[in-house]
Order: sequence, then structure tokens, then C-alpha cells
Amino acid sequence: MPVLLPIAVLIVAAVSVGSWLQFGERQALDRVHTVGSRAADRVDVEATVQRVDAAARELLLRVRVTPRGTLGEEEGTAPAADLSLQTSAATLGDLGFKAHERITTRDVQVALTGGSISDYPFDTYQTDIEFRAQLDGRQVPVRLNLSNNDTLFSVSAAPLSSSQQAVVGLGLDRSSSLLVFAVFMMVVMWALAASVLIGAWYLMSRRQGLVWPALAWMAATLFALAAFRNTAPGTPPIGCVLDWFAFLWAETVIALCLIAVVITGVRTALRDAETDPA
Repeated sequence: MPVLLPIAVLIVAAVSVGSWLQFGERQALDRVHTVGSRAADRVDVEATVQRVDAAARELLLRVRVTPRGTLGEEEGTAPAADLSLQTSAATLGDLGFKAHERITTRDVQVALTGGSISDYPFDTYQTDIEFRAQLDGRQVPVRLNLSNNDTLFSVSAAPLSSSQQAVVGLGLDRSSSLLVFAVFMMVVMWALAASVLIGAWYLMSRRQGLVWPALAWMAATLFALAAFRNTAPGTPPIGCVLDWFAFLWAETVIALCLIAVVITGVRTALRDAETDPA
């Protein structure tokens, strides 16, 4: 009981903190940012961030358009006249919908500015998302509802809209779960490197010679660390912060320890063979 009770308390505390963090991240994903007009006759734009490609500096935005009031027909599933949706310069292409035809969901790409994926997992990005609507050549009010479905990024939105259009400044940061996991990976990398360093010091100071199980463990750690690094979410490129803060140095320490143990072990084995009368 003196041992099990603290372990149970630690487990309960860890689960509680994890539940609190997961709930907060779930709330952030479910949040909808709303900007634009509240007029009865308006065009509603539901935009959802589906995927952020940090390497290509762009995000995929899924857009669903619904004309309200006298601007739409059949409960907003079709526009009453030709509807065109103009976007910001960062968005690749405008949207157009024919009169009296059913409106379908569209995917558009939005270019990102600022930040660099080499700062992973601390990289941040910005962009502006803008929607202006014209019905039969006449500008009409727009209301934008923005949400996020990419679990690797958290989204913050600052409204920049006027009365007739919807403009929002978008900020993208790595999600809390990804940040925690990336920091955990760096801690594990340094812990493994320290373990190998301590093992190498013990073998070399005790003149143990060639201890094959220890050499196999060190070599396995050297290659396993590379595979572990490749499990980082978001496929970060080589040379990012994760590498320079932990991975490259841990690999260097383990490789040097392995080489030092082999050299010391060979010298010890040769000396023992020379002094052995047999």
C-alpha cells in the first residue's frame, strides 16, 4: 500500500490534467469565429480549415455558401440570381454560382505568410481571408462563419470586416497536443543520449572490454532514435528546431559513445590477450 497509493495518485493526477488539456483543445476546435453582416438578406459563408500544409505555405479551405432571405431559393440551396463570391488576394480563385442552380461545397487554397516550417514545433503563420458577394452584379452583405478541422493547428481570428464584406485576419499556431508531444520527444531524445553516455562511461571506466549486449543496445538506440524522430506529427523537414534542439545532438552523443566503447573494448581485449598465458 505505501507504494501503490502514490502511484494511484500520480495516475489520477495525470489523467485529470490530460482530460483538462483535451477538453480545452476540443473547445478550441469546436469554436466558430463569426464576422460580417447580420442583415436578413445576406450571403452566409461557412468556411472550414480542412488542412494546413506548412511546407507548401498554404491551407485548404472548404467553403459552403448559403444565400438568405430574398437572395436565395429553396431554403438557401440556390441563388435567386447569378452569385459571385470574390476572395482576397491570398485565396487562389473566386467562386461563382449560377442562378436557380443548386450550390455545392467548394474547396479553395489560401496562401500563408510569415513563419517557417524550420521553426517546428514553434512555427506560426498568418493570412487574410476575405469574402465579397455580388448578386446579379449588385453587392450584397456577407456573413462569415469560420471553423477549424485541422487537429495539428490552432486558429485565432481577428475581424477586419466592413458592413458589406467579411474580412478576418487568421493566425495559425501548432496545437497544444502537438507542442506537448514534440517537447516530450526532445526530452526523450536527451534522456536516451544521457543513458547511453552513462553506460559508455561505466564500460570504459571498468575496462569491461567488448560487451556485445551493451554494444547492441547502443547501436539499436542510434537507429531507433531516427525512426522515433520520423514519427513527429506534421512531417517536419530535417534541420528544424526539433533537430537542432535535441535529435542531431542526441545522435552525435550516441554515435561517439558507441565508437569510444568499441575502441576502448578492443584495446582492453588485446591487452588481456597479451597478458593471458594461455
